[in-house]
Amino acid sequence: MSAAPTTPGRRLRLGWPQRVFSQVLLMQLAIATGVTVLATGLFLAPLSAQLDQEAMRRALAIAQTTAVQPQLADAVTGSRPAVSGPVQAEADRVRRSTGAEYVVVMDDRGVRWSHTDPRQIGRIVSTDPSEALAGREVMEIDEGTLGRSARGKVPLRDTAGEIVGAVSVGIEYDSVRARLLAAIPGLLAYAGGALAVGAVAAYLISRRLQRQTHDLAFSDISALLAEREAMLHGIREGVVALDSQGRIRLMNDEAQRLLGLGAQATGRPLDEVLGEGRTADVLAGRVTGDDLLTVRGHRVLVTNRMPTDDGGAVATLRDRTELERLGRELDSTRGLIDALRAQDHEHANRMHTLLGLLELGMHEEAVRFVTEVAGVRRATAEQITEKIHDPMLAALLVGKATVAAERGVALRLSDATLLPDRLVDPRGLVTVVGNLVDNALDASAGSPDAVIEVELRARGRTAVLRVADGGPGVPAEQRELIFTEGWSTKELPAHGKRGLGLAMVRRLAERQGGSARVGEGAEGGAEFTVVLPEALTDAGLDGPDGAGRDGDGRESGEPGAGGAGPAAAPTDAALDPAGEAR
Repeated sequence: MSAAPTTPGRRLRLGWPQRVFSQVLLMQLAIATGVTVLATGLFLAPLSAQLDQEAMRRALAIAQTTAVQPQLADAVTGSRPAVSGPVQAEADRVRRSTGAEYVVVMDDRGVRWSHTDPRQIGRIVSTDPSEALAGREVMEIDEGTLGRSARGKVPLRDTAGEIVGAVSVGIEYDSVRARLLAAIPGLLAYAGGALAVGAVAAYLISRRLQRQTHDLAFSDISALLAEREAMLHGIREGVVALDSQGRIRLMNDEAQRLLGLGAQATGRPLDEVLGEGRTADVLAGRVTGDDLLTVRGHRVLVTNRMPTDDGGAVATLRDRTELERLGRELDSTRGLIDALRAQDHEHANRMHTLLGLLELGMHEEAVRFVTEVAGVRRATAEQITEKIHDPMLAALLVGKATVAAERGVALRLSDATLLPDRLVDPRGLVTVVGNLVDNALDASAGSPDAVIEVELRARGRTAVLRVADGGPGVPAEQRELIFTEGWSTKELPAHGKRGLGLAMVRRLAERQGGSARVGEGAEGGAEFTVVLPEALTDAGLDGPDGAGRDGDGRESGEPGAGGAGPAAAPTDAALDPAGEAR
């Protein structure tokens, strides 16, 4: 197999690595190297200047010490420059004792009296001595006949203080450079150590990032974030992410809608934004399980919670309001079918009885039988509509009475029942009555001489509902548990879960400022009492004592406080006539 030909002029290029580990490692190494080089340079620059300054000050100090010797000024004024003269001898002594490169003594004309090169004695100095001869001290780095040096110049005065010359002392600049270069290896050793530590730290940090990012490229992470945002805000399921402290870390649009929260809830504790209740307990993990039901506002939500590795959790929310509504409609349809089947069975029996009477020629008995049957049916409906003037509520109780009769349970209204047709939210009251009657029917079915008693009274603008049954009752330790969402002892219905009906009853009552409680009835069974303030309108409340009449002229109850209607009640989607349990 032959190798593939290479294109002329084409070079192999090393591209920028794509993985986070490699990119971060290279960037951190580059930063550490750059910082080390910059720190070294910033340290060397002032060090060089400091060494120059020290060399010039040393040269100036030697020059000052030499110039204060009175015999030196006398020798300059009283003799001629010579190699073997006293000035040259003194200068050589000072140079050897101090280690200076040179010590030059000059007169006021700039003529050298001493020099390391004897041939320069008697000649004019190579640098300008005017400042020193003018009485000023000079420190400088300069070029002279002996090369570059750190130089100090001072005036030479006689005993009278007159300037008779100058003293110039030089420190070899190579010695300064040597000190600087001698300091560099140690500095580079420290810099190399710092660079090594930085490289190790960069490697460890990069490895940690590699584990946390699963060795993905930055472009992959960016794409994943974009996809996550699109997915979170595009799906029709609520998603709530919590951190280890129970704060909301993330919440998509659907979760905000289902929970009734705004974007400002992000970053705040869950219990603070949701308040106390089952929804907060389920999302926080205080209630565990799969597909947990909870009610938020008028919505029925199914919640699942999955813990994360960092101690937080991700919870999903599904809106089951529509499904619950369909399930309740199915239950209602089943109840209607049962009622129609019961009526059909009863009607067939009566028709057979009537046919037998006619065939036997007992015409008068047949007439009395028909009259009696029709009268009983008419009396049941009339008894309910006489006491319950709201058509929706009356129709509900008539239907429930038929279903109860089929199941061998008698449903009756108490003598104190009287509810005028001025309900603010008839559907809300239908929810409450339907749930409580179905609950009582389930508890009473199968008991001998089972009776359910319903009482509905108006006290001003407050509606009071009482439903008592002849069932086994509710133990005292469970009288609060039965109002908890999801709590039930019944078998699951075909459409989903139980444990919502009584919870909705209490929630509806509390939203209107009322209450829902259960106790022991007179017959030993359970007795539920629901108080709904502001459930009736002001219409019909007149008279000096506050007592009024409803639209049919019947007494409507005691006076009530003024004010607006009740708080918003749940829509049809929140009705659950058969979802609660004991």
